[in-house]
Amino acid sequence: MRLARFSTVRARLLALLFAIALPIACVTALAVATAYRSITNAIEASQLQAADDFAVRTRVWYRGALRSLLSFGTAMSASKLSAEACGQAGQATLVEVKGFSAILLRMTDGRSCAASRDPAIQAGDLAKAADRMGSLPRVPAWGGQELADARYGQISLGNSRFLVVHASNPDPAPGNLRDGLLLVDPGVLDNVFDLGNGSQGMEVALVSRASGVVASRGAGDDTSWLPEDNNNIPARGGRWEGRSRSGETRAYVARAVADPDFYVIAGFDDARERAARIQFAVLLLAPLITLGLLGAVYLRALEKHCLRWLRSIEAAARTRPAGATSRALVADDMPSDMRSVAEAFNTMVDEQEVRQRRLQTALDDNRFLVRELHHRVKNSLQVVQSYIGLSKRDYQSEARLALADAECRVHVLSAAYRFTLADGEMQPVRVDLFLEDVVTMISNLIRSRDQSVVSRIETEAVLSVDRIIPLGFVVADVASRVLRSTPGVSVTVLVHDIDADTIEIALEADRDIPFREPPRLFAGLLSQIQAVQSAEAEGRVLGRWRVKHEG
Repeated sequence: MRLARFSTVRARLLALLFAIALPIACVTALAVATAYRSITNAIEASQLQAADDFAVRTRVWYRGALRSLLSFGTAMSASKLSAEACGQAGQATLVEVKGFSAILLRMTDGRSCAASRDPAIQAGDLAKAADRMGSLPRVPAWGGQELADARYGQISLGNSRFLVVHASNPDPAPGNLRDGLLLVDPGVLDNVFDLGNGSQGMEVALVSRASGVVASRGAGDDTSWLPEDNNNIPARGGRWEGRSRSGETRAYVARAVADPDFYVIAGFDDARERAARIQFAVLLLAPLITLGLLGAVYLRALEKHCLRWLRSIEAAARTRPAGATSRALVADDMPSDMRSVAEAFNTMVDEQEVRQRRLQTALDDNRFLVRELHHRVKNSLQVVQSYIGLSKRDYQSEARLALADAECRVHVLSAAYRFTLADGEMQPVRVDLFLEDVVTMISNLIRSRDQSVVSRIETEAVLSVDRIIPLGFVVADVASRVLRSTPGVSVTVLVHDIDADTIEIALEADRDIPFREPPRLFAGLLSQIQAVQSAEAEGRVLGRWRVKHEG
């Protein structure tokens, strides 16, 4: 993961946390899913095993009953007892063996032997039951060699139900047992296999498709847990989920005991699966909840021990109170590295304040020296101007005009410094006030009695002293050349705004003036002013220029 993609410390640390915790959460979730699958497989395997156990125990019991029937039949056929003596022996056997209710033996020589503990059950009834059972398919061998052709089931004789064990010899020797029938009380299964004390959440029943429940375990006489449709029950085994007769969804396992319709069925509620699902949800959510809590605690600790100190340093760096500087907070509970940064920042601020005070002192000294320098320059220019004015009295004609022209230019310099230092600080000069002063000086120094110099200035623009001085020189130069060459002429200085940033300066005469090439110095003055000529000198127009002003 490229942490540089994240712009803040918090985002980078959180990304690092997720980069570490997310794989752990994924591995944990995979382990939980695997464990859940293992648990559910174990539950299903235990359910199958439980049904198999009951089926095996039932088969073992039936085989024991079959062995008893065959043993008694073999003994009776070998003893050659009469039917009456055989019946007495059978009656004695039924008395001794609890649960055996009736027995029928039929030999190949025509002899038969019948006995019953219930007087309502006669030999004819037993014979009919034996014929009916003999017509059914034999039970396949459960393992190894079967003792005889056996058939198992349930029948009703009189007012009672009985478990039936039928055995037949497909190829009997003369005088031997041809077939036999044994009726057993269903209560024997409860006594033998303890079917009345089932485990919690599980019910088991020995069921016949034709005659219903033979014996059950775990639910007493309540059979509502059985599947609502017996026809969909796999006779030879299998596990499925279906709706019970009471409307609940349960898991069932069926195991065949005797074909075609005698089987063991076990029903299970979803308590174990529900517990496994809850355990799966808890174990799956635990990493996510842990990650969320870890992120919350991490953010809280990050805010308390890192970010708030960084923000205090940032606030101190960004805050600039009037006349002072802020300092970062330094506290005892700050982390040592954060405290070191805050102390370094405060040291830097202290050094900055010292430098700032020194710079401010130097700046104040420089301003004072500059003001003093300009003040002395202004005074010196006034002295020069006064000296030229006094010297002018001693000359006539051209020399006097030249001195007047020089005095006018010196006045331009003096006026510029006077206006720019009017408030004790260097500041831009208003064009209207300065040019009015220059025009007045031209009229006083250069104009003759038959000439005039006037101004129409309509602007409040300002220019720096470096640009206002050459502007004054340009106006003085143009006006001086025209006044010295043209007697009786009247010159007008025009200034007005073109737009919010530009003014136009023009000089016009009251008559056409022959064009004369200005001196080279004139182009340099226009360059200093940053002026653009908008009209050539022609006719009455002495010149027109546009200048970008400063406010």
